[in-house]
Amino acid sequence: MKSLRGGLPAVASDARPRRDRGARVSVRCGTCAGTAGPNEGNRGAQQAGNPPLRFAVIGSPVAHSRSPAMHAAAYRALGMPHTYEAIETSVAEVESRVEALRRGEFAGLNVTVPHKVRAMELADSVDAIARIAGAANTLVRGDGGRITAHNTDVPALAGELVRLAEERGGNEDTFRGTTALVLGAGGAARAAIAALASVLGVARIIVRDITFPHQAFTEQMQRVLSAATGTRLEITAEPLAPARAEARDLSAIVQATSCGMSGGAPGAIVVDAVGWDTVANTAVALDVVYVPRNTPFVEHARSRGLASGNGLGMLARQGALAFALWLGQKAPFEIMCACLEKAT
Repeated sequence: MKSLRGGLPAVASDARPRRDRGARVSVRCGTCAGTAGPNEGNRGAQQAGNPPLRFAVIGSPVAHSRSPAMHAAAYRALGMPHTYEAIETSVAEVESRVEALRRGEFAGLNVTVPHKVRAMELADSVDAIARIAGAANTLVRGDGGRITAHNTDVPALAGELVRLAEERGGNEDTFRGTTALVLGAGGAARAAIAALASVLGVARIIVRDITFPHQAFTEQMQRVLSAATGTRLEITAEPLAPARAEARDLSAIVQATSCGMSGGAPGAIVVDAVGWDTVANTAVALDVVYVPRNTPFVEHARSRGLASGNGLGMLARQGALAFALWLGQKAPFEIMCACLEKAT
């Protein structure tokens, strides 16, 4: 397995999109650069001798999650007594989990499929990046039980795409002004769209999903992202079927559904949704699924000569960013990566 390491992208708890010369959103984060995060006043003293804090990831299915092992490794490395667990959560139970966070039964929550949109709706405030993505994967409990929704998937996904581009001698500018393809229309897909547009500067995004995204979905994402970046972004919705010819300037394909995941729908569904014969081998392919490691999508992309990867690197990056938001200090990213590499 190729190393998951390679620069941790940054996301700020107080980040606000700002226009730069490349018309992309710049996201910076003191917590990930080694300085104090937003919860330093509340969490900075949470070292040895203080009561353990309880963290968890909620979703369905969630038994496969590697997050508990990854966060436990980080806590051990820093001598922290905290715990992290995976909690199976139905749609009907999401609100009660968030209320448990509000009461202090948890110190922070990660949120995975299919609850990322609902979690954002239940929060008291929404970080700028989560608002752009329209979904949240990290909930932070503040003073008085006030909950802020964040999306660390966005910078994590962007960081993984850049890492794949670097395998072929590229960098983040590889994606600027190009076309990208996103498979799916849920919370992970929203994060992918936000990362591609606001961080990497793509000009056109094609969204394919089995439910065929409604016009309202694409118009809302296009409006929010165009306003955030100050540029005209084109988002096109298509059914989950391959094009006769993919765009010549296609630079990235992101598989953002649960297809191919252990216990999920067959991976062939998304493999068959790409016109691989017309995809240039300069494009990169990322599957957000990480169990199993080699999904049908990843295997097929590699067979076509594309730099490709699964969701493990993204998992490590978003986890390290969530750690910093919760605890107000830099996460031991290398240790978290090593834990994932060993576990899979």
